[in-house]
Amino acid sequence: MIRRYLLLLVLTLLAGACAAAPPPSATHVLTLHDHTFHVELATNNAQRDLGLMHRTHMAADHGMLFVFPYNAVQTFWMKNTLIPLDMLFFDKDRKLVSMQLNVPPCKANPCALYPSGKPAMYVLELAAGTAAQLDIQTGDAFSLEGPIGPVR
Repeated sequence: MIRRYLLLLVLTLLAGACAAAPPPSATHVLTLHDHTFHVELATNNAQRDLGLMHRTHMAADHGMLFVFPYNAVQTFWMKNTLIPLDMLFFDKDRKLVSMQLNVPPCKANPCALYPSGKPAMYVLELAAGTAAQLDIQTGDAFSLEGPIGPVR
């Protein structure tokens, strides 16, 4: 009887904890080339370091926007990233300056590096093939609904 009670108590607590767990990150609405994306923001070093690592899927209308406190050449890699991505690099004025397209996951060290080549302050990661499908071009600009918040 006590075992059943303890088991029921543990299951109830676990169910409550799971239900109360927040999503990985709140999403913002980003518009690029007349297309809307729901993006998670990475605005500090810990969030930028983790990025989209360990994820096995990303919806076509989702992505991650990396926000840096400075406009400089940004370099990314795909360590522990399990899905291929398009990386779009934007300058301080939110204009697209370069792209790395159909970047494959890194299956073994050392992982390749993917630089912006030009100064960038924002990097948008989308599912691979999205930029080509939407005919996104250098010079396109994005808009973002809501505040970005503190960037560190």
